[in-house]
Amino acid sequence: MSTIREFALPDLGEGLTESEVVAWRVAVGDRVELNQIVADVETAKAVVELPSPFAGVVTALHAEPGQTVNVGEPLFSCDTGEAAGTPAPSAARPSEVEPARQQQTDAPPEPTLVGYGAAADGGARRRQRRAALVADLVPEAPAPASSGAQTSAAASAPAPATASAGAGARVERPRSTPPVRKLARDLGVDLEQVTGTGERGLITRTDVEAAAGTVTAATSAHESTGDRAASAAAAAPAWTPGETRIPIKGVRKHTAAAMVSSAFTAPHVTEFLTVDVTATMDLLRGIRDDRRLAGHRVTPLAVVAKAVCIAARRTPEVNSRWDEAAQEIVRYDGVALGIAAATERGLIVPNVKSAERMTLLELADAITALAETARAGRTPPADLTGGTISITNIGVFGIDAGTPILNQGEAAILAMGAVTRRPWEYQGEVALREVMTLSLSFDHRLVDGEQGSRFLADVGTILREPGRALTMS
Repeated sequence: MSTIREFALPDLGEGLTESEVVAWRVAVGDRVELNQIVADVETAKAVVELPSPFAGVVTALHAEPGQTVNVGEPLFSCDTGEAAGTPAPSAARPSEVEPARQQQTDAPPEPTLVGYGAAADGGARRRQRRAALVADLVPEAPAPASSGAQTSAAASAPAPATASAGAGARVERPRSTPPVRKLARDLGVDLEQVTGTGERGLITRTDVEAAAGTVTAATSAHESTGDRAASAAAAAPAWTPGETRIPIKGVRKHTAAAMVSSAFTAPHVTEFLTVDVTATMDLLRGIRDDRRLAGHRVTPLAVVAKAVCIAARRTPEVNSRWDEAAQEIVRYDGVALGIAAATERGLIVPNVKSAERMTLLELADAITALAETARAGRTPPADLTGGTISITNIGVFGIDAGTPILNQGEAAILAMGAVTRRPWEYQGEVALREVMTLSLSFDHRLVDGEQGSRFLADVGTILREPGRALTMS
């Protein structure tokens, strides 16, 4: 007997409640093997490839590309009886699926990909509220009438109720422009009781004034002459600029929530330090000219990353987090170094695990691989969680300094500005030197000003004299 099994969307990391189906790799009737990639889904952090937890024949796809699925909701169904040698139908009929579900209790446990969460119904309620809001802000236009009298009658009659998914019937609002609605509010006029004389029943300013009994004699005389041009001008909506609406979802939605939470939870302090980095730039030029190191892409970011790891060992307070629930400060033994990456999908902060153990070349290679994966939209969820301290390189955009917001749950973030050539004091004289500004934001619950300043000074010392890193323990 065939067994139809449903694959529910798992929690793909850090309590994410929903994912959007980007593309299916299979179709109904296709045979899938265990761990074969069946779909690409986009979480709030990255595009993830979903493998099948069992082998069989696909009988149903429960979501279309672009559709959002909540954790715990079915994503696709599979006839696993085919894997045991029993032919499976190309699609499951409703009458066949229900008995098969009852047999699942006898089936072997389904492999867990990342973790399953309870089904959430918040997404459905949000979609209902969104649909109701759209219906309220953009009412449907009344159907065309065969005569002016019918149009007027239709405008004065109650509008037909429109149904929205999961919501009760709604009544169409009277059609009018924002200035007219404001005038009605100012004059205390109920637009439900006003008959529109404008095109397709539009309520005009004159209609509101007439209802309020405030039409001036000049206006009445003007309307009595049948000056339609003046009436049309009164009924014309005010000019508004064009706009494009973009749904808040995916990376943008997650970033906004994380930034708001961080900004209003951790008391931010930002300090600045401008450093002569000529010696560091000379070091990088020497590495680039060394043919033996041609396979490594060592950039100022890699040197700053190495300096952060060394300085964090000397000031461990910057590599910690505040555990509010336990009322404890958690201090990390290693560094999971977050690197802020601007991608087409938005800002993400993947991190390099055990960065403190890496040499400069190993760290440069890890950052290069991380950036390439991020730009391709293939950063796995594991690389987006567990960061302990972060770097953001605003210098690539030609910016000197800023006040970065902490990556949620971390104690510090360092922004590196652009390297520019400036007149600078050097060995008692003024010389043209390469200079960079560092901006350090930290959580003042975890890091005092003295500790933050010491950390920032250590990073600056290494960039000013790279050889000094050998003397730091």
